[in-house]
Amino acid sequence: MKRTPGISANSRRVVLCAVVILAVTSASVAAADEAAGPFGVTAVVGATTESARVGALFGADKAGSLSGNHFCTASVVHSPRRDLIVTAAHCIDSGGDAGLVFVPGYRDGQAPYGVWKIGRRYLPDGWAHGQDEDSDVAFAVVDELGGKRVEDVTGSNRFAAGVATGATAVTVTGYPDSREVPVSCTNRPVPHSATQQRIDCPELTGGTSGSPWVNGDHELVGVLGGHEQGGSTPDVSYSVVLGREAAELYKDATGG
Repeated sequence: MKRTPGISANSRRVVLCAVVILAVTSASVAAADEAAGPFGVTAVVGATTESARVGALFGADKAGSLSGNHFCTASVVHSPRRDLIVTAAHCIDSGGDAGLVFVPGYRDGQAPYGVWKIGRRYLPDGWAHGQDEDSDVAFAVVDELGGKRVEDVTGSNRFAAGVATGATAVTVTGYPDSREVPVSCTNRPVPHSATQQRIDCPELTGGTSGSPWVNGDHELVGVLGGHEQGGSTPDVSYSVVLGREAAELYKDATGG
């Protein structure tokens, strides 16, 4: 699985494999209408417009002490109210008494775009009533911060259900529990089953659950999770195929 079970201090401190931050590859570079290459290399992400849309999740009781306390990944998706994030359902199906916060662009204990309290959560029926791995995607509304909404501060990707698996390469960006910076990898997903897709990227370890799969058109076409809650090894990751259920959930979350 790609998350540390629960959000206790002991769980978050599980020692995980080091992330490959430098590599040389002869793999093809994606075409101009796809995500940037090279393929199959995991590296630390710099502070960019695109990485600002991705953040780490924390228990709200850790909002004043962020370093080392993140446990999953989420990202901002476009919505009419400009206040929506998407992640894996298994990341937010319980948040403890204190609730959860989202920290976009988190890096080295700092919150360059603020700490945003998570409000209402939207879980698919398949997950809420049985934790079906084919329903492991969720949305959540984040409260305003300083009179602003999160999408106005960070920008967003467009949620895109119904895109054929492997139609384009995607970039997966997330926060391993063992690191205080985000990492990313670009590759072309392939079908795992009719309801699950997979991607081969090294060292996407615990904490990367909920990471967005984004193509070159800034469309979110996957969320790391699903089969084995994202995968039982760090080199192969999964996502639910975003189909009718995910589209209906997005409609519910946006009031549309």
